[in-house]
Amino acid sequence: MNKLRHMSIFAQIVESGSITEAAALLQLSKSVVSQHLSALENDLGVLLIKRTTRRHTLTAAGRAFYQSCQEVNKLTDHAWQQAQESLTSPKGQVRITAPNALMDIIIAPAIGELLRQYPLLKPELISGDKPFDLVAENIDIAIRVGSSLASNIKQRRIGQFRDVLCGSKALLRETDITHAKYIANHWQGQQIEHRFIDKNGKKESFEVTAHCRANSFYTCLTLLKQVAGIGLIPDFHFYQLASQLEEVFPNLQLATNNVYALHTYDKHLPASIKVCIEAIEQQLNRCYSAGDH
Repeated sequence: MNKLRHMSIFAQIVESGSITEAAALLQLSKSVVSQHLSALENDLGVLLIKRTTRRHTLTAAGRAFYQSCQEVNKLTDHAWQQAQESLTSPKGQVRITAPNALMDIIIAPAIGELLRQYPLLKPELISGDKPFDLVAENIDIAIRVGSSLASNIKQRRIGQFRDVLCGSKALLRETDITHAKYIANHWQGQQIEHRFIDKNGKKESFEVTAHCRANSFYTCLTLLKQVAGIGLIPDFHFYQLASQLEEVFPNLQLATNNVYALHTYDKHLPASIKVCIEAIEQQLNRCYSAGDH
């Protein structure tokens, strides 16, 4: 680090024409600037500037060294510019994870729109219901249902949705609900309890044992559409499948689920991360509003 500092000060001496002018521009004392120059020459074992009371002249070694200093300064300026541009210009790789149920309808459409606006953005979308370790897996944004308890994670609530207990219309016409098989995702467990509320605020519960379980949301959804049983899906999926599915208890509602965007950035959020979170938030709110809640 001292080498770079010495080189920077040496270049400033050359460009300003004197130690006095360089000190003024760098807001340092003349003695400090002189010390840096002397330390640099001592470390190199080479005289860079011939100094008299009236003028300073570069030696041949000094001219060659100054050219190298200019190249270093260009690289430094470029590195600073690139780093600062990350705060204002959305570009580069962004790794985003989300549950399977949110990826196709919420995440992918939002990011697809961003790709048209920002062609230098390079998103990597990873769907899965198992939470990722953001640091270990190098995840930039994790979209999760429910907040995180991790102290090193920054999180922001970006919206909500409501789960719907439903089944195929054919199944609900032909089957007593007490005999309907329950299709569950692995995260729901084996013994399941749903707590509903009616329009008057009265609470009711529905308890059931899972008859069939799967580790994929879309596997569960396929089973529901195949008249295999009843199960839970997000409202935005339900509205798209309203011609095939219907609610088990149309006069009751489950509580809303809060959705959060998680990341590990502290004070300075890169533009690429910011625009992705905002786009996902807007898409989630559009889908939720489409249900006329």
